[in-house]
Amino acid sequence: MKRDSLFYTFFARAPAAIFELLPNPPENADAYRFDSVAVKEAKFEIDGVFLPPEGASGPIIFCEVQMQMVNSLYERLFAEGFLYFYQNRDRFTDWQAIVIYPSRSTEQDNLYPFRNILASDQMHIVYLDELGNIQDLPLWISLMVLTIVKEGEAIADARMLIERARREKSGNESHVIMEVIATVVSNKFEQFSIREIRKMLDMDISVKETRYYRELTQEAIELGLEEGLETGRKEGRKEGQVALLLRQLNRLFDELSDDVTEAVEQLTTSDLAALGEAIFDFDELSDLSSWLDDRQ
Repeated sequence: MKRDSLFYTFFARAPAAIFELLPNPPENADAYRFDSVAVKEAKFEIDGVFLPPEGASGPIIFCEVQMQMVNSLYERLFAEGFLYFYQNRDRFTDWQAIVIYPSRSTEQDNLYPFRNILASDQMHIVYLDELGNIQDLPLWISLMVLTIVKEGEAIADARMLIERARREKSGNESHVIMEVIATVVSNKFEQFSIREIRKMLDMDISVKETRYYRELTQEAIELGLEEGLETGRKEGRKEGQVALLLRQLNRLFDELSDDVTEAVEQLTTSDLAALGEAIFDFDELSDLSSWLDDRQ
């Protein structure tokens, strides 16, 4: 501690002395001033971290997907990454980072301050548009490339990848891949409902097997409305039932008309529970309308 204070005094009185230790000091070294600053820790939320198995040694891998230009990406990535590595140094033996861009034009402009890190074997920069033909890539890599495919080619490429998934994968993994494909395509064509997207892609797996169905089911559970909203019916939580069902229906069939919305709001609690069970049997909005007409 005494040595620290001695050096503080030394540099405070002769700040230019430090540059005598540097092989290439800045031209205006004599104008530099010395200070001691406190760095206030920012709140960082790292996008993706791949951790070695619990109790096993190995490098931590930081992952960043950047689809738009951000001219301070590397500043943030290294700040949060090194801070996390510092705080968990006893758990990890090394670190690596992978940054995924749609193209080189998305990468930040000023790379000079990070030239050595970016050139090291710890950094891996990926440009999706330079990986090659989507048909020739490993299936999961092809799914990544699908995110940047133009709308005019997206449906054909998505169908091709679905066929590959059916041929190359089996069981649950095949279904998971098809779910991801449908999600990617739905993000490109937001004007279409999930039902319409699935028809465009000739997807024949049951909706109830999809992550989308499970997410909606989890929403119901979180609201205390599991088992087709049966709990909500028993507890008389009609407002919660209506809100959940309308949210589900809007996600399935895009924006509902005022007439359909009003018809759902006027259903009894028992009919709301029945609708919660029937919702995934509807293929078209007309099926929902017919179901509501029968209840009226």
